[in-house]
Amino acid sequence: MLTATAQLDEITTTDLVGSVARTIGMTAAAEGMPAPVGALVEIERASGGPLQAEVIGFNGHLTLLYPFGDLSGVRRGNRVRLCRTKPWLRVGEQLLGRVIDAQGRCIDGRPEPVRSDRVAIDNIAPTPTSRPRIDTPLSTGIRAIDGLLTCGRGQRMGIFSGSGVGKSTSLGMMARYTDADVTVVGLVGERGREVNEFLEKDLGPEGRARSVVVVSTSDAPAVLRIRAALTATSIAEYFRDQGKNVLLLMDSLTRCAQAQREIGLAAGEPPTTRGYPPSVFSLLPRIVERAGRTTAGSITAFYTVLVEADDPNEPIGDAVRGLLDGHTWLSRSLASQGHYPAIDVLESLSRLMSDITPEEQQDAATVLRMLLSAYRDHEDLISIGAYRRGSNPTVDLAVDVREEIHQYLRQRVNERSTIESARNDLLELIRTCQGRRQGAANQQRTDTAGGSPIASNMR
Repeated sequence: MLTATAQLDEITTTDLVGSVARTIGMTAAAEGMPAPVGALVEIERASGGPLQAEVIGFNGHLTLLYPFGDLSGVRRGNRVRLCRTKPWLRVGEQLLGRVIDAQGRCIDGRPEPVRSDRVAIDNIAPTPTSRPRIDTPLSTGIRAIDGLLTCGRGQRMGIFSGSGVGKSTSLGMMARYTDADVTVVGLVGERGREVNEFLEKDLGPEGRARSVVVVSTSDAPAVLRIRAALTATSIAEYFRDQGKNVLLLMDSLTRCAQAQREIGLAAGEPPTTRGYPPSVFSLLPRIVERAGRTTAGSITAFYTVLVEADDPNEPIGDAVRGLLDGHTWLSRSLASQGHYPAIDVLESLSRLMSDITPEEQQDAATVLRMLLSAYRDHEDLISIGAYRRGSNPTVDLAVDVREEIHQYLRQRVNERSTIESARNDLLELIRTCQGRRQGAANQQRTDTAGGSPIASNMR
């Protein structure tokens, strides 16, 4: 949170005024306007009222502006006035339970709350040496994550999947069932139809009461889509600095990258991999590094990543995976089988699980992964009946306990889970597996004993 002096410095404006020189696509170029990048300006126009815009760069003596709306009504010579050199946001406890847009205005039809504090939208991340170690697990309410991909307070995780595989449902379950103090949800580039659906169906009254939802739909200008991600992060930082443990859910980083691609190309950046300019790969770490644990509180963040054509190695997914402390892969194949949440445990990872869970849970998770891997390696043979029982004891056990494993990994939307219940259920499942294995070993010794009828007849 800014000090009083810093706040005054940030909001002080000048009489700086320029004029529109030309428009190019979705951008405008102004002359006589040496405002810094990121500054907020207003373009006066004959009809429709003033149009706000953000400075995104320079071209010679011209200042490039990306508007917050349609450029219709803007003509050459329109005045451009500097409003603010750096964006800030009004915040407060009154935001809990509210839905706001990228600029912090409430859009849920209720009166604007009185908010006494201000924070900068584009903060810098905490210094590396000021971050305490992550040593306490955070319950997400999803059994497969809490048991096998345990997340710590202050950890940053990714949810990778194609479209329509259950990301929004998973985020809603986390918001309702987490043991975090506050949840901040950033819906970036979301379809307008799905916003109310998420609020009423996925989030529900229970989750919404302790959440702040920041919305920027897919038809919003690119600068507002990026600002929605920054606004959600700033609100999470505000509650973290109040000593709270915050869960930040952002859907999605891919749409942030696509918005930055629009802005970067409009500003004249050269395209690189799949048309993404270099500024995209600079923006992503600036967003995710702001989450984490500090001496005051923590921000545990889950960022969704829409992978193109279900390819986990596409540019944004590959870049984000290297920035985060783990990732959860949602499988379209599992979703098509009615397996929800469609978490592919073998393709998912939590880099901090070994630091925040007891050794017995880690051993149990390793056994379960081993069984899932053994079944997947032999799945084709099993499905066509070509696998011969007894060829591999691990595969035999994986077949025997497959239904029990699926029961553990599946979870109804209205079913709550906790860290303790997820751990106890996992340990009980592994004890069941060990019992099955011991029973199979005893049966095998009985069948191969010298006194068996077959052995007697052969003698």
